[in-house]
Amino acid sequence: MNKAPVNKIIPSSVVDGPGNRTAVFFQSCNFNCRYCHNPETINMCISCGACVETCPVKALSFKDGKVVWDDKKCCGCDTCIKTCPNNSSPKIKYMSAEEIWEKIEGNLPFIRGITVSGGECTLQADVVRELFAIARKHGLTTLLDSNGSYDFRNHPELMEVSDGVMLDVKADSEERHQWLTGHSIDIVLENLQWLASADKLEEIRTVCIPGSLENEKTIEVAGDILKPYLEKKDIRYKLIKYRHFGVRQQYRDFKEPSEEYMKSLKRLAEKKGFRNIVII
Repeated sequence: MNKAPVNKIIPSSVVDGPGNRTAVFFQSCNFNCRYCHNPETINMCISCGACVETCPVKALSFKDGKVVWDDKKCCGCDTCIKTCPNNSSPKIKYMSAEEIWEKIEGNLPFIRGITVSGGECTLQADVVRELFAIARKHGLTTLLDSNGSYDFRNHPELMEVSDGVMLDVKADSEERHQWLTGHSIDIVLENLQWLASADKLEEIRTVCIPGSLENEKTIEVAGDILKPYLEKKDIRYKLIKYRHFGVRQQYRDFKEPSEEYMKSLKRLAEKKGFRNIVII
């Protein structure tokens, strides 16, 4: 039975795709974004034990050399996450698609669909595919929230049970993307084009940091790639204001963009053919 590390499941969310949705956040990411707002999802726990002594309710312990989390004792204070030196969390459960579905099923009929996120959800593609197949049978829509590092073209089985992908477009160039994420941009832009051509692009998102023309260039590149498809489909573009909340201390030197700056980016996106633009 395939199992995947689950960081958390949010029963009801209105910010992870259209309508009311259950959002499943998987642990582990192959990017290391400087502005990551949930860096505790990047790495897997290495059982260093730094969190065990700091837990105020003794919900963490060692067993056979591994850190064990007792969710019944846990008070949700996140002291363990703040203590962790490894961009990780000890509060992870390995779950099969069926076990995840058991957590979701109780939310019916109050949700429109499910969204899988992370971390990077496509690192758990087998479990996601199985989960989506179950959700589809119950009439739910299925969305992937992805950093774009997964070659969707080569995985028709996953695409068959996915209604769409919410794709991060973080930069316009290889140099900038490597600096921001530690990962190449090539497959991201290829996915942008392919998903649009396959009618599987639900929305794109760019985190906006003032101080250079990189945001403008990213919007222009995205608009140029999607130009043939924007005339046929209203692809949502979320322009996300950089905020300090949750960001690691060493990367908090970015400035938060002003409302006027964000509105200028929205006007540029409109010029590039986007009609459904959301500033958040």
